[in-house]
Amino acid sequence: MPDRTALVTGGAGGLGRSVVDALLAHGWRVVVPVERTGELDRDGLTTITADLTNPDDVARTVRAATDGAPLKALVNLVGGFAADQPVADTPLAEFELLFTRNLRPTYLMTQAVLPHLKSTGGGSIVCTGAAAALQPFAGAAGYTAAKAAVIAFAKAVAEEGRPDGVRCNVILPSLIDTPTNREMMPESEWHKLVPPERIASVIAFLCGDGSAALNGAALPV
Repeated sequence: MPDRTALVTGGAGGLGRSVVDALLAHGWRVVVPVERTGELDRDGLTTITADLTNPDDVARTVRAATDGAPLKALVNLVGGFAADQPVADTPLAEFELLFTRNLRPTYLMTQAVLPHLKSTGGGSIVCTGAAAALQPFAGAAGYTAAKAAVIAFAKAVAEEGRPDGVRCNVILPSLIDTPTNREMMPESEWHKLVPPERIASVIAFLCGDGSAALNGAALPV
């Protein structure tokens, strides 16, 4: 039986499925909030239907994650992307929507999980920024600003959690090899895409004790 639990948001996505598989392979009990029942099916996996922008659903998700082996890791993958949104032409609501999709679930989940990680002697939180947050491109002010906010948030959590043994690091993906990204690119450029399994192995490492020296790091993947 697994002796530790990891809570993974966005676990039904292109990267998320690889992260779930990697953590299960490393002996974790894995809990994944999903939008629809039956969206993700793996042996040893617990799913719960939830809207992670809703504080009540977040609390219910964390209760499910703490009903079993001690909760020792949170992986914040859920988010959203948008391009072709120049500042001069993009309504404020669409700009703010990128913060709602990328920052709000990360904030709510982290806030809800922190007391449990502290009570079990520490643990790991992994957030998802983006390489584009450090090198923004035209038409993506909302997306890149939201991901930059995630990076700053993760670094603040790292400092706040340090006295209690809670680490927080953030990954900075570039282009992940998913069906959606392949549809957006010509086949001649698919070699630029990073296989999700490679990123998942980094996340699994960040969740485990082997990465105990890393806290507040922003890691390109």
